[in-house]
Amino acid sequence: MARPMKTSQKILTHTLLIMASIIALFPMIWILSTSFKPREDVFSRELRIIPENFTWDNYIYVLTFKDGIFLKWVMNSVFVAGATTLVALFLASTAAYAFSRFKFPGRRAGLFSFLVTQMFPGALLIVPLYTILRDYGLINTYGGLILSYSTVALPFCVWMLKGFFDTIPVELEEAARIDGLNSFGTFYRIVLPLALPGLAVTAFFSFITAWNEFMFALTFMNSEEKFTLPVGLRTFVYQFNTDWHWLSAGSIMITIPVLIVFAIASKWIISGLTTGGVKG
Repeated sequence: MARPMKTSQKILTHTLLIMASIIALFPMIWILSTSFKPREDVFSRELRIIPENFTWDNYIYVLTFKDGIFLKWVMNSVFVAGATTLVALFLASTAAYAFSRFKFPGRRAGLFSFLVTQMFPGALLIVPLYTILRDYGLINTYGGLILSYSTVALPFCVWMLKGFFDTIPVELEEAARIDGLNSFGTFYRIVLPLALPGLAVTAFFSFITAWNEFMFALTFMNSEEKFTLPVGLRTFVYQFNTDWHWLSAGSIMITIPVLIVFAIASKWIISGLTTGGVKG
């Protein structure tokens, strides 16, 4: 009697997982399908996953409208996301190492403050960040946007990397110092290579944060030439209408760089998500 129950449980579990996967993937599949449909087919009452009138015109239009400004938005997003990733990695790795290895006054309060900042929505930061960037002349500049994204990504990155640094035995650093390495050499040559999975997870999170963010870029960037991709796609959304076929094509192209980054770093990301959760 026990064996049929186990089999039925497996069938039920797999059925639920398949249904959950379909529900999760259907919106993306529908967006992909819409990106290959002409405008008149987008609002058809027939539910067609495979477009009846397949066309590449939507992608061609998105890439060529306004003298190819979409490619400019791509370069802007790549630059801002890449710079945010580098800044977040540098600041988070040094701060997390200090919190992990050194005992100093205010250490617990500092860690707690990083945790508290994660409790508030990013929209609350728009007004104070705008005021600071305006006072320093950083409105409508890439530098201001990069600094804003870094403030959002840093708290999570510090907590994430601290967990990885805690798993690295202190004895390795002590042995490295006996061999003649100074503190920076120990951190750069011993600790960082061992924390590579954690750095990969942190880098991916920072990249995604900057790549997908919309409100900061919409508020801080005024020039169309300096828009990032999420703000640029807003061009296809009007007050009383939306060009869903062009918006879908642009959305699909936005996901391609993220998929490439994930494919490159997936080995370290997958191992990093599990390694940092266990000490020892």
